[in-house]
Amino acid sequence: MKPVKSQSDAERYDAVAHASAEVVIRQYSTSFGWATALLGEPDRTHVRTVYALVRVADELVDDPDPTFADDDRARLLDGLQQEVHAALACGRSANLIVHAFAATARRYGITAELIDPFFDSMRTDLHISTHDQPGLDSYVHGSAEVVGLMCLRVFTDCDDAAYRRLSPGAIRLGAAFQKVNFLRDLAADRDDRGRNYLPGTDAEHLTDAERDVLLDEIDADLAAAREAIAALPVRSRRAVLAAHGLFGELSQRLRRTPASEIGRRRVRVPDRVKARIVMTAVGARR
Repeated sequence: MKPVKSQSDAERYDAVAHASAEVVIRQYSTSFGWATALLGEPDRTHVRTVYALVRVADELVDDPDPTFADDDRARLLDGLQQEVHAALACGRSANLIVHAFAATARRYGITAELIDPFFDSMRTDLHISTHDQPGLDSYVHGSAEVVGLMCLRVFTDCDDAAYRRLSPGAIRLGAAFQKVNFLRDLAADRDDRGRNYLPGTDAEHLTDAERDVLLDEIDADLAAAREAIAALPVRSRRAVLAAHGLFGELSQRLRRTPASEIGRRRVRVPDRVKARIVMTAVGARR
């Protein structure tokens, strides 16, 4: 009988860091948590670390506490970015979420090319309340498209040819997710954060026609991304299909909701519908 191999101190620290990322997932996103549960390992662990870092940064800029000054938020965000770069260089961090993310980034080749645009977009939220189209395009790239590309680095497991081939689909999927969020969170962004992400629109008086223009873009992005999902490795395909289905359902519900209501309340997908979509993805043919 082989002796049980005990964890080294380094392995234990890594495990605790990854477990911390899982806690972030459970606390902050039902939909994403359900989708990532379908990922095979090691993808599940590493995609969760990507999301956990994204969530921490997002909370720094979106915390509704009025006593939390923008200068303090910016200082903490800058510090977080510096911690990430330091951990990428040495492989260690006293911040468990940063430590877990750095382990993932070093393993899969996630570099400053994807990391820094993300922090740039988060920083934008601290000093820009309305966007023109070029500004919005840049924001969507940093806040969502690069996150999709980070996940794709994990899914393709250092296969650069596959990463290049599937990158356009990952970009479109990330963009679709973010644009859906803009509509879903229209009221909260306006009332709690003083932001309007949709160029040329009045968030308080959004029209059905303006809603449909954005939803047409979202549907086109989702359609393009759906083709790329079929080429993902089996261990990640069903999870991404579930996420695609969840946001597709939310897009459909937003289209059925009068724009005036979207400006007053957050449109949601009921848990029973989420469960059906996830089970459909589970049953999808390989």
